[in-house]
Amino acid sequence: MILRDAQNKIKKMSEKFWVLALLGPRQSGKTTLARYTFPDYVYVSLENLEIRDIATQDPKSFLAQFDRAKGVILDEIQHIPGLLSYMQTKVYLEKKPGFFVIISSQNLLLNQSITQTLAGRIFILRLLPLALDELKKASLLPGDVETELFQGCYPSIYAYDISPQDWYANYIQTYIERDVRQLKNIGDLSLFQLFVKLCAGRIGQLLNLTSLANDCGISVNTARSWISILEASYIVFLLQPHYKNFSKRLIKSPKLYFYDTGLASHVLGIESA
Repeated sequence: MILRDAQNKIKKMSEKFWVLALLGPRQSGKTTLARYTFPDYVYVSLENLEIRDIATQDPKSFLAQFDRAKGVILDEIQHIPGLLSYMQTKVYLEKKPGFFVIISSQNLLLNQSITQTLAGRIFILRLLPLALDELKKASLLPGDVETELFQGCYPSIYAYDISPQDWYANYIQTYIERDVRQLKNIGDLSLFQLFVKLCAGRIGQLLNLTSLANDCGISVNTARSWISILEASYIVFLLQPHYKNFSKRLIKSPKLYFYDTGLASHVLGIESA
């Protein structure tokens, strides 16, 4: 395993907060970090349809089966956001710090649920792909900047020595077919893929929704909605401007960036360092 700087932080917070949440893009190492940090916890993946059905139909009994466990890791919790309400009651009565560790590769739906249920009782840690310092400590940091940018920082590429072209092609396909459909019912996925490519071509530029919409052949409202989807699934982030005048920070346009340069390189069709 490639050691993550966040491990000490989440271990320390498990003694202070009742619930720990690991959020971040798919394949950023959330599950690996949680299972490595809490090896004695029961691990449950809510990607499993049978388990998901049980948890949905009878959440009280589902959670009760872990009463004697040291703790439980619930992976892909966004599939059953309603489960958080039952977790709130359980942690309030039993007061076991760090008993629940929840993992999600989506940001939007989960945060809405957290706001309504676990506010003040949950520690949220966003785990992104590997930092350059983490790669350096593991002696995996490429020797030149071009290779660093091309390979990106997703752990699997380094842990299993996978070609970036092969890995990102599969990642994009999985992301488009699964996460995008879950977040919003988009009819024309090929048009959405074009939108992602147009975003990659605008990295570091001021976000201009009108220009994006015109180039993609969609409405401005659709462009705004699709940017939100990319934000919610940790593909892009918007860097807000920094002005001495605080009001300007709120009204001026942000700049558009991808979380991972390797993913951006693949979307742009770059084939080598």
